[in-house]
Amino acid sequence: MLTFNDVNGGRVELIFGRNHSGMPARHVLVVLKYKEKWLLTRHSVRGIEFPGGKAEKGETIEQAAIRETIEETGVTITDVTNFAEYIVRSNITFCKAVFTGKVAEIDENPRLYETGGALWMTNDELDACEELSFHMKDTGMELLREWVEAHES
Repeated sequence: MLTFNDVNGGRVELIFGRNHSGMPARHVLVVLKYKEKWLLTRHSVRGIEFPGGKAEKGETIEQAAIRETIEETGVTITDVTNFAEYIVRSNITFCKAVFTGKVAEIDENPRLYETGGALWMTNDELDACEELSFHMKDTGMELLREWVEAHES
C-alpha cells in the first residue's frame, strides 16, 4: 500500500488488487492505453483527467466503469479489469475502484456528459500537459500508468 496526501490535503491510500481495503467502492477510475496513447477527457471544471465517476443505484462498479467511459469519451470498453483501489480520506472518505480494459469501439460523434470527449495523449504529451486536473497530479497516477503499461497485452 502506498499512502500520500493529494494536492487538496486529503490522505490517499493506493492498494493494488481488488477489494483489499474492505471498503465498498462506489466510484470508478478508468486508466486505459490504446495504440500507445492514454484515454483522457477534459472535465469542464477540473481539467484533463482519466474518465471516471460514481456507480448509479443498482449498477455494479464494472458496469459503472463501462458507462462512465462511454458517457465521458464516447469510447466503449470491454474486458474491464479492476486492478487497484484508490481510497481518499478527507471530509468524506470514499473508495474508487481503478479499472483498465480493451477498446471495443470509438464513437467519433458521441453524446457526452460533463466532459469535452475523448483526448488521446502519448506518455510525453501527458507528462508535459499543463491542464491536468488535481487528480492527475498526485503520486498514485504515475504508479497506475506504470501498472497498465506493464500489463498491456
